[in-house]
Amino acid sequence: MKLRAIIVEDEQASRVILKNYVTKYCPQITILGEAENIDEALVLIKSNELDLVFLDVEMPYGNAFDLLEKVGNHTFETIFVTAYNQYAIEALNKHASYYLLKPISIDELIKAVDYVVEVKSKENDLQNTVLIPKTNSNTKKITIPTQDGFEVLEIKDILYCKADDNYTHIYLQNEHKKLVSKTLKYFEEILKESSFARIHKSYLVNINYVTNYKKGKGGSVTLTNGKELSVSSSKKGELLAFFK
Repeated sequence: MKLRAIIVEDEQASRVILKNYVTKYCPQITILGEAENIDEALVLIKSNELDLVFLDVEMPYGNAFDLLEKVGNHTFETIFVTAYNQYAIEALNKHASYYLLKPISIDELIKAVDYVVEVKSKENDLQNTVLIPKTNSNTKKITIPTQDGFEVLEIKDILYCKADDNYTHIYLQNEHKKLVSKTLKYFEEILKESSFARIHKSYLVNINYVTNYKKGKGGSVTLTNGKELSVSSSKKGELLAFFK
C-alpha cells in the first residue's frame, strides 16, 4: 500500500536526513512535499490528499499542536519527530500514530511507518466494507465514497449515471450531480435490482424517469428533466424489455 506524505521540519539538515531515510527504507511512502513552518505546512495539507504527516514538534512561530489545531478534522495519520521526549503524552493525546526521538533510529522509523500502513490498510478495508451499497427492499439507499467518508443517497433520487473512465457522474433529481471514483460497471451491478437499465456504454438510467423513446438504430430516451440520452443498438433490447 502506497501512502502520500509530507515532512514538516524547521531544520533543513533534519528534513534531508528524514527524507533520505524514508526514501531508502520505506518504499511504501511517497513524499509529496516539505515545509519548514506552520504556514507552509498548512498550504501543503490543504492542497494535497495526505495519508501521513511527519511532524516536528518545535517550530518557529508555533508548534505541532498549533498546526493540528488549525487543520482541525483530518484523515491523515501523524508521526511526531522531536528531540524532546516531554512531548510524548501530549502527542498521544493528539492521536499521533507514533513518536520518534531524534536522532532518528532507522529501525524505529520502519516500525512507525509499518504501523501507519497497517492502520490505513485496516481503515480502507473497513471503508470498502461500509461502502458496499445497501440496495435491498428495506433501505433503498446507496452509499458513495467521499474524500473524508461516505454519503448516503436515495436510489429513487438518481436519474442516471454517466461513465467517465474509472469515474462515474451520478445525476440526481434536484439537478445536483456527484462524481464517484467507481466505474459505471460497478453501479450497473449494484443497481441491477432497482429498475436501472444500461442503455449505452456511457449511460445507466433509472427507467422510472424515462418519459419518451425515439426509434432508430439504437434510438434515444428522454428523461423527466428533459435530458435526451442515446441508446446503443446492442442495449436497445434490454431497455425495451422493461416496458413489455
